[in-house]
Amino acid sequence: MRQIAFLLVAVTMVAGTVAYVLPASGQTHGEPTQIFVTKIPPGYRDFRLISVAHEEGNLNSLGAVLGNDVAIKAYREGKLPFPDGTIIAALHYSHVPSQENNKVFGDPQSFVPGSPTNVQFMVKDSKKYATTGGWGYAHFDKDGKPGTEAALQTCAPCHAKASRDSVFTQYAP
Repeated sequence: MRQIAFLLVAVTMVAGTVAYVLPASGQTHGEPTQIFVTKIPPGYRDFRLISVAHEEGNLNSLGAVLGNDVAIKAYREGKLPFPDGTIIAALHYSHVPSQENNKVFGDPQSFVPGSPTNVQFMVKDSKKYATTGGWGYAHFDKDGKPGTEAALQTCAPCHAKASRDSVFTQYAP
C-alpha cells in the first residue's frame, strides 16, 4: 500500500513539473516560440489611417501608421488590450524638404515624405505570440526583404514600455 501511495505521489509530481515547465519554457514540441511576423500581411495598403509620426535624429523619418478593421474598431471604442486579429502597420519614408512648397511659402518650412525606407507590423495573436505580450513584430526594408532576427529582438522590449498594450501610437481621428 505504501509503495502504491509513493508511486502515485511521484507520478503526480513528475506530471506537475512537466505541466509547469513546458509552458514556462516558451517552447512546444521542441520548436521555439515565434515572436516575429515572417510575411507582409496582405492588403495592408488598404488599412485606414491611425496617425502619422515624425522621428528625428538618425531616423529622420515620416511615417503613416495604419490599422486593419479590427485595429480601427478597437481604437474607436478605446478597447484595451487590443483584440486578436489587430494588425498595425507603420510605413516609413525619408524626411525631405519640399522645394516646390518652400518656393510658395517663401521660407524653408515644408517637409514631405521622400523615398520609402521600411514598413513595420505588429500583429496581435495572444496565443501565437504569448511570450511578447500577444504581439508579433515585423520589419521589412523598402524592397520587401525581412529584417534580421537580431534587429527584431529590440521590438518587444521597447514596446513593452508603452502604456497601451505595447502600442505607442494614439488614434488621431
